[in-house]
Amino acid sequence: MSKASLLLYVVVFCNCAVSKNPLRNEIKLLQKGKITDDTSYVYALPYQKSASHFIIQGYFSSLSHKERAALDFTMKKGTKITAAREGVVLRVKEDGKRGGIRKKFRKEGNNIIIQHADGSRAGYWHLQHEGVLVNIGDTVKQGQVIGLSGKTGYAALPHLHFIVWKFDKDGKWNQVPTRFLTTKGIKYLRGWKKYKRPDD
Repeated sequence: MSKASLLLYVVVFCNCAVSKNPLRNEIKLLQKGKITDDTSYVYALPYQKSASHFIIQGYFSSLSHKERAALDFTMKKGTKITAAREGVVLRVKEDGKRGGIRKKFRKEGNNIIIQHADGSRAGYWHLQHEGVLVNIGDTVKQGQVIGLSGKTGYAALPHLHFIVWKFDKDGKWNQVPTRFLTTKGIKYLRGWKKYKRPDD
């Protein structure tokens, strides 16, 4: 990504407001290693082995993730996206053709939602038009290619928006912090850093 593109992204989305969601503070403690009894699932980075991608936005970023425990990985259009965790494909959308930073583009965002064995779900957003490579009901393995990255929906540049959530017994939507296996160990990823997926 060029410096000009990064600057445009920041100028368009930057907002000094900070989320008051308590999960934001929990994630900061997890990133710093201050919560040591972590037994949460270890995800694979959602791209092919040995590949590296830059995170333009991290959890609760002050750009456009103020209330989202989500990650935005910069990717060229057509980059192969892989399942970060095994599960069953719950929903797909691939008919969106447009993308941009206007609200009218939100409904254009192509995506895949995969449900995991513990009931949590992962969403992969902004895929290219007809860039979904799985079908509803398919069982996918961790690391399996599931789609192609793009810039559909509310997106200033091509990237993959990744988020995990779970519904509680009352049907309330709860975001789930995610940790990943990287070439530098198991990490809660941070914005403005590049992460490489290990070969194994």
